[in-house]
Amino acid sequence: MSPTLTTHAVVNPATEETVRTIDLVGVEETDAAIAKAVEVGPAWRGIAPADRGRLLRRFGQVVDEHLEELAQLEVTNAGHTIGNARWEAGNVRDVLTYYSAAPERLFGRQIPVAGGLDVTFKEPLGVVSVIVPWNFPMPIAGWGFAPALAAGNTVVLKPAELTPLTAIRLGDLALEAGLPEGVFTVLAGKGSVVGERFVTHPDVRKVCFTGSTAVGQGIMRKAADSLKRITLELGGKSANIVFDDADVAAAAAAAPMSFLDNAGQDCCARSRILVQRNVFDAFMEQFEAALQAVRVGDPGDESTEMGPLVSSGQRDTVRGYVDESDEPVDVAFRGSAPEGKGWWYPPTVVLPKSTGDKVWREEIFGPVVAVLPFDDEADAIAKANDTAYGLSGSIWTKDLGRGIRVARGVEAGNLSVNSHSSVRYSTPFGGFKASGIGRELGPDALDAFTETKNVFFNTND
Repeated sequence: MSPTLTTHAVVNPATEETVRTIDLVGVEETDAAIAKAVEVGPAWRGIAPADRGRLLRRFGQVVDEHLEELAQLEVTNAGHTIGNARWEAGNVRDVLTYYSAAPERLFGRQIPVAGGLDVTFKEPLGVVSVIVPWNFPMPIAGWGFAPALAAGNTVVLKPAELTPLTAIRLGDLALEAGLPEGVFTVLAGKGSVVGERFVTHPDVRKVCFTGSTAVGQGIMRKAADSLKRITLELGGKSANIVFDDADVAAAAAAAPMSFLDNAGQDCCARSRILVQRNVFDAFMEQFEAALQAVRVGDPGDESTEMGPLVSSGQRDTVRGYVDESDEPVDVAFRGSAPEGKGWWYPPTVVLPKSTGDKVWREEIFGPVVAVLPFDDEADAIAKANDTAYGLSGSIWTKDLGRGIRVARGVEAGNLSVNSHSSVRYSTPFGGFKASGIGRELGPDALDAFTETKNVFFNTND
């Protein structure tokens, strides 16, 4: 008798209409997929490095051939703007292409020792699990599975229940590209079922998780029982610091999309703005004009810059920090948002009374930014670091020395000077403090998917 599957209705956040109903797998199906990944693991890691690289390049090419399909799917499933969705699908392609070079560059070392030859090898871990959040379903999936596959691991991946469609399609495209069955498997299911089994299954050697800090802490505790390897990319409350010697007009013009990308549902969102006191009023005036110009609406429209929140529950959460907060919240100004169907929330700028306010300290994960003044460089660094998180941030100044000093002083894993860039596939990405453990992307990511093996050869006999 086959196991009974539960179903989930995937809903378009912009229209509230059901897009598709999908089957959610249970523990039995999850165990079977892990068993298959274990079974095919030796053959996958035994493929010649150049051939494994060719398969990953082919996977990237197939993704590129379906880029528009994947992008449109994300617009419908996650409410992402079409411009963002195209970038996200292209990022999967680019990450696969980047790591397709890795199998031939997993270099060990020859270490000088007495009496023989000592060498190291980079060995795959085995089965790697990837648990993907709903805010960036495609890129974050690729950041996990591409380096894991390149290093010779097999992968089981669970997308978020809210946004599974692009991950399911990527699983199909992997097979179309020629990856053997069982090497990369996508399992749509509940976090409490599939995600939990990834963490507890003895044959899963690593868990890559992106999501809330609270859930990440729970995964870390459970993974400790079997000393399972983990990479955690968690929350953020990043600071955007504007000094009085900066191009204030440029900083103000760039500020809206530093926290409105993906409707603020972004761990890297610069959701705290610190402005030097003597340029505060000038910044706010120009910031308001820039915010009012942001186009919020149909995510399928080429001109749209911000779409809806992913769910009614997420919109309720955002409202709970501003409109329905148990603390008085001073709203400086808002942008616009559509009315009617869809989980819309307008871009909102608030003025906290102190750094102790909830809107300043807690991750809202919506299109809300808090703004405070600061006095000098030391005050800016202190206020920026007065948070549990440390993922990203920006610094606006024309003084190179100040840019370097503040970048070294801010406790965050990914910083930009005079821009809001956070992610490049060729550079490491990850957080300090409660924002996570480990690094994704760039050359550093491969270390998270391999073990270093040391071998000594006696040459004296």
